[in-house]
This record gives sequence, structure tokens and C-alpha cells, in this order.
Amino acid sequence: MSYDLAVWEGERPADDAAAGQCFTDLYGKYIDTDGPDVDPTKQIAAYVAELLEQWPDLTEDEDGISPWSPGPLIGEASGPLIYFPMRWSIAQEASAYAAGVASSMGLNCYAPQARCLRS
Repeated sequence: MSYDLAVWEGERPADDAAAGQCFTDLYGKYIDTDGPDVDPTKQIAAYVAELLEQWPDLTEDEDGISPWSPGPLIGEASGPLIYFPMRWSIAQEASAYAAGVASSMGLNCYAPQARCLRS
């Protein structure tokens, strides 16, 4: 079981429902597409770098402490969006950290399973 987060650039949605629609639109455009891969924006790449300062990338985790389920984590980013799962056992701590970093960088953070914005 995993806990998923979506983080993206742009104006903050008015509420959870608007955030859900924004996430769905971005996911369809950047993640769930047969088109060419899109490099992450500089801001999303910087966000991922901040996360990896706290915990190592799964591909470099020799001690089994990384909360990130996929590796490399940057591989989950496309354009202005990153959608990534984390291990359930550390999701509370890791998601709070990830949401805080997103907020400090002016990014939107959304928990699709809970259908709510995080900050």
C-alpha cells in the first residue's frame, strides 16, 4: 500500500474539488499520455532536489530509509507536475514534509486518495 501526492506549479485552486479537477487535467496532459516525455520544469526539479536532501532516492538507498516508492524520483515528474507514491509506513512524516516543501516553494500539493489539498 502506498500514499500518493501530486505537486504542481500554478495558481492555488479555490478548494479541494477545483484542485481535484486541476490534478486530473494535468495528469491527463503530462502523465497519462502517449505523447513524448516532457522534462520537468526547473521549479519541479528543484522541489525533487529538496525532497532528496531529506531522504535519499530509492535508487541510492542502501539503508532502507527512503519513503519514495519509485526510483529515480525525478522520473515521476513531467512538465509542471510530479505525481509520486511513498511507502505507507512512513507516509505521515514524509507527506507532511513534502507538503511543507511544496508550500514553501509556492507549489500546490494535493492528496488524490483523500481528495484534498495539503499545505
